[in-house]
Amino acid sequence: MSRFDDKMFNCEKELTLSVIGGKWKMIILWHLGKEGTKRFSELKALIPGITQRMLVNQLRELEEDRIVHREVYPVVPPKVEYSLTEHGESLMPILDSMYQWGKNYMENVIGGSEEESSSL
Repeated sequence: MSRFDDKMFNCEKELTLSVIGGKWKMIILWHLGKEGTKRFSELKALIPGITQRMLVNQLRELEEDRIVHREVYPVVPPKVEYSLTEHGESLMPILDSMYQWGKNYMENVIGGSEEESSSL
């Protein structure tokens, strides 16, 4: 059963935001897409401010949505690795575009806001 079974979406954009939206999911996807397979503790260290519970929840949702693959190795202590699925990899051009947009916005709007306000 999918977490979307009982949910109605008005458009595809709403579905996309439901899959990747939130404070942490895109950051998780960015690290897995740019740096490759990671263990839970490695992801936790890469994302300051995220709680263990939140990381678990976000990874579970991404796994359920088939964006992230969870590989459990039968060793002691348990070893679990996370990687992007093919659907997850297909999000990387979108995340790259969002990164470029944010960088441009920061440089030209936020960084330039003092100049604009002083010239008014």
